[in-house]
Amino acid sequence: MIVDLNIGGVFIPGLLVLAIIALVATVVVIGLLYFSGLCRVFTYRPIVELATFIIIYALLLQHIPSTRGSF
Repeated sequence: MIVDLNIGGVFIPGLLVLAIIALVATVVVIGLLYFSGLCRVFTYRPIVELATFIIIYALLLQHIPSTRGSF
């Protein structure tokens, strides 16, 4: 189970926080691709951007700690 984030009494789902982090990281990675000129290699750029987001989001999901406790 992923723990919710509590900001001033408002609970934000943990998956949403991870999605926002993945979105920011995707923007940075795509920016680096455009800056380096590697974006010209890809035929359909929106698919590459979506795949980059999914890969980063999956990597973040794999590395979050589990909150399962032994009861």
